[in-house]
Amino acid sequence: MVFETSAEETYEDGQVIFEEGSAGDWIYVVESGAVELSKNVDGNKVVVEVVREGDIFGELAFFTKMPRTAAAKALGKTVVGLVDRAFLDTEYNRLSGAFQSILKSLSIRLKTTTETLSGKTTRREDPRIEKTLNLSFRDMDSFVKATTHNVSGTGLFIKTPKPLAVGARFMLRLDIPGMGEPAEIVSEVVWGRAETDDTVRRPVGMGVKFTDIKPADQERLKAALKKP
Repeated sequence: MVFETSAEETYEDGQVIFEEGSAGDWIYVVESGAVELSKNVDGNKVVVEVVREGDIFGELAFFTKMPRTAAAKALGKTVVGLVDRAFLDTEYNRLSGAFQSILKSLSIRLKTTTETLSGKTTRREDPRIEKTLNLSFRDMDSFVKATTHNVSGTGLFIKTPKPLAVGARFMLRLDIPGMGEPAEIVSEVVWGRAETDDTVRRPVGMGVKFTDIKPADQERLKAALKKP
């Protein structure tokens, strides 16, 4: 298949084309070289796919209007073409509203599947436990109260309609059973989900890891998680 491109970009070996979680919905086609697509899963790099000459990448962001679901890095000297935006918009807008919805749903489902499979390729040293705890944190606009139903001694999932950007660091205040005051934990967003096709099993929110937690608070948290 021949794609109409509006510009070419050249990258050297190891140069980042775009970061996971970044904004942008350009679709790229590899004209020469190769591109590694990878995700950050609990602080570990997981290679999702390597695309080569003639392959496209970046299409999920175009269809879903969500942040980039993976990082893209050049393998060797690589030339990519930016698929012409006017061409894309024209072709996409020719589709019926129903078919556009189907494409968007399929793209979101593919994103969810990729997240699931990527997570299974890394071994979690500290398993997540299904337990409800209250927490709070500050985003760009206000102080947010939320809950977690998936937590370990080293991180947790926060259910929130406005997940922070991947890589964002913030102070988390976590209510640990048996503690009078919430534990204050410096945390970092390792992945986010801004849209979903299954609000029950995969709610909108963000996965975070603890980057600075007091040893005593961590032991109390682990002890609380062992209790039924």
